[in-house]
Amino acid sequence: MKYKLGVIGAGFMSTAIINGVISSKIINSNQIIVSDVNACALEIMAQKGVDTTQCNFDLVNESEFVLFAIKPQNLNSVLDEIKDSAKSNQKFISIMAGVKKEKIKKVINGALVARCMPNTPCAIGCGAIGIDSSDFVQKDDVDFVNSLFSSLASFVNLSEDKMNAVTGVSGSAPAYFYLFLKYIIDAGVKNGLDYEDAKLLATNTMIGAGRMVLANPEKTIEQLIDAVCSKGGTTIEAVKVFKDNCLKDITEKAIDACVNRSFELENL
Repeated sequence: MKYKLGVIGAGFMSTAIINGVISSKIINSNQIIVSDVNACALEIMAQKGVDTTQCNFDLVNESEFVLFAIKPQNLNSVLDEIKDSAKSNQKFISIMAGVKKEKIKKVINGALVARCMPNTPCAIGCGAIGIDSSDFVQKDDVDFVNSLFSSLASFVNLSEDKMNAVTGVSGSAPAYFYLFLKYIIDAGVKNGLDYEDAKLLATNTMIGAGRMVLANPEKTIEQLIDAVCSKGGTTIEAVKVFKDNCLKDITEKAIDACVNRSFELENL
């Protein structure tokens, strides 16, 4: 093969993946080709040293692995374009939300598909990804898929039937944290802080809390909460309000809604 990796789509997430792959020297830039209908996006990609094309047929024909980094609604037209160029046992990697592997396999007979669910913090190397690479029987192939994302995120390997739960827990979750962070900042301003001061304090506290969880794997989340909640102190009063107003139920309902929508999208 001329290229180790062909990437269909030159958007936000594919840019993050390509930047990570090149900077971590997993593969060289000359082993990557990117396609997109947007010529300006390809010009930006070319500056990274990768080859570019507007022909998906040629990309698939010349690539060992093909990464789908496109919007799900564009998949059918792309599959129509590449179905005659895909080889037997062609290896695909999909980061499309709500698209089951079977949808690709129905069009491309014999396709091997890894399905991955990244999140937006992958763009700064702090993401979380669920990966189903069960179609790949060769260890080298599984290792390559994992390596694509290792520079961007922590990842878990799991089966495709858990991917919608991954969407609810990590794929969409940055928005939940942003929303909660906004409310904390707004409350800080209400209580007399300048906006930028409140933002700095709350944001770094959120980052630090996450790092505390990872740095103390022997402790449960409840133990970490209790470590902040001194009896008769300030924190426990805030925690009581969250519990009395059913934060747990609200959170579960929100994630359930996200997961259910993921199932709906799979069946469109």
